[in-house]
Amino acid sequence: MSDKIRCIAIDDEPLALEIIKKFCERAGDIELQTYSDPEAGLAAIREGGVDLAFLDIEMEGTNGLTIAGELPVGTCFIFTTAYLDYALDGFNLDAIDYLHKPFSYDRFLTALGKARRRIEYAKHERSNGNIIVKQEYNNITIPLNDIIYVEAMEGYSKIFRTGGVCTVSRVILKSIGAMLPANKFVRIHRSYIVAVDKITGFTRQNVTLESGVTLPVGRQYSAVITQLLNKQ
Repeated sequence: MSDKIRCIAIDDEPLALEIIKKFCERAGDIELQTYSDPEAGLAAIREGGVDLAFLDIEMEGTNGLTIAGELPVGTCFIFTTAYLDYALDGFNLDAIDYLHKPFSYDRFLTALGKARRRIEYAKHERSNGNIIVKQEYNNITIPLNDIIYVEAMEGYSKIFRTGGVCTVSRVILKSIGAMLPANKFVRIHRSYIVAVDKITGFTRQNVTLESGVTLPVGRQYSAVITQLLNKQ
């Protein structure tokens, strides 16, 4: 990889953070920030620009499983813990790897290599006009041109695609919106994002899509949508 991997490590044990720091320095091409406060670490990850998170599981007041479920889309994560009991839960959350403390540098490199490949794959897909979302415990690649609109559900999203295909993802609407290019997709309602080139008609109250579906326009979005579509 030519670009550095941007990493954050969260662990309430200073010694554990120091080991990860030394391993990252030894591996090279890694920018690392460490946090002993889980909430502060999660807040830093949510600010964006983080490729990989190292998460301890058992921490005072919280655990890494909870944090993993709140990470932004596209953030890879590796669990680092002394407890083997959580291994299955970790992999069910799509963890890159599970490092059992104390782990060796060679074992660390193995996990890091897996993360590098996942990060490079995601970058490759984005450059080819695709997004990657989670469906159950799998990663699904969806071409941007296939997407007609996305609908928010409670903790999920439904991605309606050409050919009558609908993909239900564990990724929330806000996170999917962050993956979509702003010049090709527009938020029309708190529950809907639509592909601009799939719109066949619109008013200040609704938009009609090429699939024949009519969706409501939220009051706070109507002015922006009218301005955008009038330029098309």
